[in-house]
Amino acid sequence: MSNKRRLWQIFGPVLCAIILLLVVFLLPWDRTFSKEDIFQAANSQTVTVFKGVKMKQEAFDDHYVPFYGSSELSRLDPLHPSVIAQKYHRNYHPFLLGGPGSQSLVHFIGMQGTSKELKNKKAVVIISPQWFTKQGQNPQAFELYYSPLETIMFLLSAKNNKADRYAAMRIASMPTMKSGVIKNSLKKVAKGQKLSKFDRVWLKGRLRMLENEDKFFSAFQLRDRIQKINKRAKLLPDKYSIKGLTAVANQQAERHTSSNRFGIDNNFFRSRLPRKELWKLRGSQRKFDYVKSPEYSDFELMLHQFAKQHTNVLFIIPPVNAKWAKYTGLSQMMYQKSVAKIKYQLASQGFENIADLSKDGNRQYFMQDTIHLGWNGWVAVDKAVKPFMAEPNGRYSYAISNYFYSKKWQDQTKVKQVDFADKANLKDK
Repeated sequence: MSNKRRLWQIFGPVLCAIILLLVVFLLPWDRTFSKEDIFQAANSQTVTVFKGVKMKQEAFDDHYVPFYGSSELSRLDPLHPSVIAQKYHRNYHPFLLGGPGSQSLVHFIGMQGTSKELKNKKAVVIISPQWFTKQGQNPQAFELYYSPLETIMFLLSAKNNKADRYAAMRIASMPTMKSGVIKNSLKKVAKGQKLSKFDRVWLKGRLRMLENEDKFFSAFQLRDRIQKINKRAKLLPDKYSIKGLTAVANQQAERHTSSNRFGIDNNFFRSRLPRKELWKLRGSQRKFDYVKSPEYSDFELMLHQFAKQHTNVLFIIPPVNAKWAKYTGLSQMMYQKSVAKIKYQLASQGFENIADLSKDGNRQYFMQDTIHLGWNGWVAVDKAVKPFMAEPNGRYSYAISNYFYSKKWQDQTKVKQVDFADKANLKDK
């Protein structure tokens, strides 16, 4: 047997497989997902779904409403928005987007592929003031949620405006972004420069591969939480009422917070706050500050994207567990300053649907742990979500201001009371 034939027998199959893969990922092809897959994806909160596009596009075309947030969405007690929507056959399904560490910047990237699908539609955002730290977006969490697919979508449609320049600068500054065409393209956009022909050709080729990967793999490894949702739904009263939901909330919370004086879920308390270590946390949050943060400008990117889409958004601002805050020394005055700053940024630009729950942290069974909404907290959320979803859709216009990308705004500590008539007085700077 000749050497050439031996080499072909060894490397031929590998070469054929590589060529086949290239053909599969480079040639455009389409795929649709079953309703079961989309329902599962909407509740799975997997990173694959978060970073993908096709699944979200189909969902938002079919009565699914994005619920953007972070780790609070993971706590599937019986009063969770997904459980309530399932139990009472609402005309919408929550599509849960976020997990531990997801903040404004990764949400902005994750919105790039669904601008068309969310035009003149609705969304819900649960804002955690804990995002607004001195550091802002956690680099490790950014790496987990970063989507090259949607970053390329952003680059190929980027304009020479303040929002896109700021977004490109922030994404490029993350340690995840190593040298290469994507990072170089981000730097160009950040400087207001045009992408070269080579940049655009390379990005479009890479985009096609990533789109095919997304269509191919996005339905894999979905976390099946449907049985859990259906099981939790059986605990709710057959007829919807706030009184009935509150009764279930109190009953469930009483059972699940019996081991501690903070009103924290027993399992969370045992696993995350063992008694032997608890004393170390006393007074540990005295110096926490959510008033000065680059997160305010990252948050503005989300608002800019919603404005482009004319999306009607309900913003929910949760409290912290008041008993826990007192124990750790977290300043409620500081917390309220950060809330006032967030509300001013929203309302002064025309985002007027704000459910401010930030002063409810001392209400019984409102929080599930130290910072996350729980039983009665979710009842309060539904009191805002239900009428918001009942409103007819329309075209929503906003008065977006570039001022909120400035370092001055990031560090600003005082804001005036919002008067909706004042929003026209905020000029781009």
